[in-house]
Amino acid sequence: MHRLCSLSDLTPGEGLRVDSVAPPVAVFLAEDGTVHAIDDTCTHQDASLAEGWLEDGAVECPLHESRFCLRSGVPDGGPARGAVRVHRAEVVDGEVLVELSTAAPCLPPGVVSA
Repeated sequence: MHRLCSLSDLTPGEGLRVDSVAPPVAVFLAEDGTVHAIDDTCTHQDASLAEGWLEDGAVECPLHESRFCLRSGVPDGGPARGAVRVHRAEVVDGEVLVELSTAAPCLPPGVVSA
């Protein structure tokens, strides 16, 4: 498990980009209090999903409006080119811990994972 941030670093309904892992991860605190972690980069183009809009369990890419389900990573349609990875997140003693997915990331053309 990787510590990504403190729960107090998160704002309900907003995302936080975490660069301490590669590729970066977006952490969200949903309005219902659940914490979600997905790969931060949209699969269509190099855009931070942490800068997107959170609504109804999905985040909308700030560039081209593809919406990614926070539970499955699956987009609702184009122009996204595939699902983002979902990482298992839990809160322990006020810290957000994440088990990173072992699946290969689905990154847009030209973006490489460090």
